[in-house]
Amino acid sequence: MKLDIAHVAQRAATGLLPEDSRVDALIADAFAHAATHSEGAVADYIPALASADPTLFGLSLVDVHGEAHEAGDSGVEFSIQSISKAFVYALLCDEVGHEEALATVGVNNTGLPFNSVVAIELNDGHPRNPMVNAGALATTALIPGADAEARWLTIQHGLSRFAGRRLELDEAVYQSEMAANQRNAAIAQLLESYGRIRQDPSEVVDVYTRQCSILVSAHDLAVMGATLADGGVNPVTGERVVSAEVARDTLAVMTASGMYENSGEWLFEIGLPGKSGVAGGIVCVAPGKGGIATFSPPLDAAGNSVRGQIATAYLSRALGLNLFASASHFTPKE
Repeated sequence: MKLDIAHVAQRAATGLLPEDSRVDALIADAFAHAATHSEGAVADYIPALASADPTLFGLSLVDVHGEAHEAGDSGVEFSIQSISKAFVYALLCDEVGHEEALATVGVNNTGLPFNSVVAIELNDGHPRNPMVNAGALATTALIPGADAEARWLTIQHGLSRFAGRRLELDEAVYQSEMAANQRNAAIAQLLESYGRIRQDPSEVVDVYTRQCSILVSAHDLAVMGATLADGGVNPVTGERVVSAEVARDTLAVMTASGMYENSGEWLFEIGLPGKSGVAGGIVCVAPGKGGIATFSPPLDAAGNSVRGQIATAYLSRALGLNLFASASHFTPKE
């Protein structure tokens, strides 16, 4: 993970963010620095994503008071992709509770790629965590609803509540993904064979693909992250979306597994719960402070936005957001 931030001093800070003018200045600095990087390649294994403009770059930070600090293309919409996994998991936890979500979906990192079939077989059909595709499919299958359409509407409504506005489906992305969804279909059938999915696996894959095809902007994702940062209350609408306990559980899973097999390196370098998507989005959460989101389509080999990682790392250091950073309070005794 080459983040090019050695020149940014690591701060340690508890409590709230600095004054707005300071946050705005650091957002501008982080954006300008990350924008100098052109590494990475746009995802092309989903045909509808291959035509994304690689020059697009948006950065947004929404604090727990609902104030937005933004730069670049923060209002441009793109498909949420795997970032949806974190928020659908939160909706499930709010419905079934801590213990059932833990037992059914799990929270441990597989150490293997996000679409691994081997990880399922090695763990007797257990999906291990909701941030890999097997766990996300199991999560989607558990969302309450009389049928697939009802489960889809529950998910769409829930993610819209996180964003504070109605989120729509990108029909072109949905159709493109469904045409190239053989691996997810195989994973769903494998989970069914182990009794982990009790609905029609093809319907589960359809709903999951729709949730990944929901349109969001970096601003939307920052609001969604800020909702988790503020104990499950959307700081823009004031609506409680999930309980504080669910927000805590979701952030714990994002911390452990949100960046797949690179989650340990992400924590080592950036120190925040985060989740990425192959359309170029990343959302991170600073508990009690706010949500940071970026959008830039060129990805590294692990499928994470290059500019997004650099901008997030910059802000984590400059704003003192790293959960593991500390400064000495030692005072010599007389």
